[in-house]
Amino acid sequence: VIFEEFKGTGNLEIVLDRRLVDKRIWPAIDINRSGTRREEMLMSPEEYRRVVILRRVLNDMNPPDAMELLVSRMQKTKTNAEFLMSMNLK
Repeated sequence: VIFEEFKGTGNLEIVLDRRLVDKRIWPAIDINRSGTRREEMLMSPEEYRRVVILRRVLNDMNPPDAMELLVSRMQKTKTNAEFLMSMNLK
C-alpha cells in the first residue's frame, strides 16, 4: 500500500526483469514497463516521435531480445540523438 502511494509521486519508474537477469543480460530493465513522465519535454519533437515508434517496436519483442537489440545499437553510437537517428523508424 505504501509503495502504491509513493509510486504516483515519482517521475521515473524502472522495472527489472528476472528473465533478463537469468540470461545475464544487463541492464535487466523491462523496457516496456519502465519509463518517465513527461519525457516529451526531455527531447526534440523528432526524437520523441522516434522514441514512441521505438517503444511500439520493442513492445512486440520479448524483453531479452529487445534489450539485446538496444544494447548492441547503443554501443555503436555516441549520443542519444545519434542512437535514435540510427534506428530506421518511420
